[in-house]
Amino acid sequence: MSGRLVAVVGPSGAGKDTLMEAARAALAGDPGFAFLRRVVTRPADAGGEDHIAATPESFAAMREAGEFALSWEAHGLLYGVPRAPLEAVLAVGGTAVANLSRAVLPEASARFPLRVLEITAPLPLRAERLASRGRESLEEVTRRLARQAPLPAGLDVETVVNDRSLDEGVARVLAGLRAA
Repeated sequence: MSGRLVAVVGPSGAGKDTLMEAARAALAGDPGFAFLRRVVTRPADAGGEDHIAATPESFAAMREAGEFALSWEAHGLLYGVPRAPLEAVLAVGGTAVANLSRAVLPEASARFPLRVLEITAPLPLRAERLASRGRESLEEVTRRLARQAPLPAGLDVETVVNDRSLDEGVARVLAGLRAA
């Protein structure tokens, strides 16, 4: 395996999805980068990231069949990174980019060459972004903002603070991805 997995992490409301979609568009012509779509037990039309929708039952069947390189549960949903596309990118020396949970980073680090791209933003800005989504109640937003586990020690981490314009945020993310 000669490629690298870049795990994108960050607290809710940091702007990960927006920045990653813009970075995906900017790197669309670069064969060295692949942005992996997660399988999520969320409807396809729920908004946010471009994901592969699954029911809890179909997700469990995929996990049992070994179709995920990594899988976890967070915020009442199940998430999985499909094995085949990740392994294909790594086999040819490419950089695979995936939105991961902090909780799965130790496993990812043990199994793949890993770099972590942490995207964050100041708490008031994150609260404003979450409230504007309209997907959760104020109580749910408050609980989501209170959750943030520290990054595991010993990882190769690049931190991007997303507190300026979209263009500046995207430039910072692209620099972090290219440095991987």
